[in-house]
Amino acid sequence: MILITGGARSGKSRHGERLAQEMAGRVMYIATSMVFDEEMAERIRHHQQSRPAHWRTVEAWRDLPAVITPDNDPEEAILLECITTLISNLLFDLVGDTPESSWDYAAIEAHIEAHIDRLLTACAACPSPVILVTNEVGMGIVPENRLARHFRDIAGRINQRLAAQAEQVWLVVSGIGVKIKG
Repeated sequence: MILITGGARSGKSRHGERLAQEMAGRVMYIATSMVFDEEMAERIRHHQQSRPAHWRTVEAWRDLPAVITPDNDPEEAILLECITTLISNLLFDLVGDTPESSWDYAAIEAHIEAHIDRLLTACAACPSPVILVTNEVGMGIVPENRLARHFRDIAGRINQRLAAQAEQVWLVVSGIGVKIKG
């Protein structure tokens, strides 16, 4: 398993795509984004157009062990884009329309951690090279609202767990990937 992290628009996706192409002739791209508005739809279209047409795309952010399995082809790299979006989806799927005043942040984090545990187990059992892309969200200012602060903290702790399990970790800054582990 390889983890790629960096800031927004740092070149993480491009770096992950390059690594995936170098590792295998075929790539399964797991897209975790959901369309909520036209701006997000445009971002997704941009990502789709930048990928090679022969890559297989799977849109999934739940039940990832059904996609990343011991039966995957070792000749097909898996590129999951991205963990941070996955965390957002899990958070909002759990809380739904309930008022923020009733949110149990410890329970939310436990729910997200359980999904990440299953993802890590799936990655360890999968014979394919697995590349996970995530955002480094802790290098900026402390957010002013409670939800954003908790999100940043959860994402930071999840990224630490992923980095601990990864064979390689890359930090991408201004389009330049620097291997920081492995």
